[in-house]
Amino acid sequence: MKKAMKKKQWYETLFENYGEKYDNENFAQGTIGECDFIEKEINHNKALKIIDIGCGTGRHSIELSKRGYSMTGIDLSESLLAKAREKAKKNGVQIDFLNHDARNLPFDKRFDVAIMMCEGGFPLMETDEMNYEILKNVSQSLKGKAKFIFTTLNGLFPLFHSINALHAETVAEGNATYHSSNFDLMTFRDYNITKVVDDNGVEKALECNERYYIPCEITWLLKTLGFTKIEIFGAKLGAFSREDKLKTEDFEMLVIAER
Repeated sequence: MKKAMKKKQWYETLFENYGEKYDNENFAQGTIGECDFIEKEINHNKALKIIDIGCGTGRHSIELSKRGYSMTGIDLSESLLAKAREKAKKNGVQIDFLNHDARNLPFDKRFDVAIMMCEGGFPLMETDEMNYEILKNVSQSLKGKAKFIFTTLNGLFPLFHSINALHAETVAEGNATYHSSNFDLMTFRDYNITKVVDDNGVEKALECNERYYIPCEITWLLKTLGFTKIEIFGAKLGAFSREDKLKTEDFEMLVIAER
């Protein structure tokens, strides 16, 4: 009897044949400023080994590599990784772009710094346990003394603002569109229909759900993994700053964790 094929999750289907379109998305336009912030956070120490979780087309990895940092990028999408390798070659940088699921990473205390920008896997998983596995695997990949910088969805935002209104304001022609059908107050999951046209011109309409987190949840999760200093700020596209106290108006939050 043939074993049934496992159904692909929406985040797997979304990024198939999407390497070209990915870099035009609104969320991908803040690379330079975000890398400026990361450099400052790690004191411009080029001896540090950095892993980029959910690296997409490698925009942060490539920019940081151009600045002299040792980078490893991992992603679940071979389509995005192929584009990342192509871009790295054009930019004359050597980066290991590897196909891994962030819930099952093969690294043990190898890196000094981890970055995970623009919901690089977390918090897209279908269960809270799976999201936690990403944080756990990132933690296991880091050395005893390390820093973890990432952005994630701010659970305070949908309590006060319309997710649909925000997406309507920020979407550009040709980019993915989102329509939220339900934000579940019991689970803090937003259920939406995401529509994209991939690199082959094929239109996809995907039933998605994303987990929003409130700051105290993130703090508690990271404390269970041994992080002792956890700071959370508002995350403004391309302009991360420690001066930005997290507000309900921030769609994303910036998390900086150390141990």
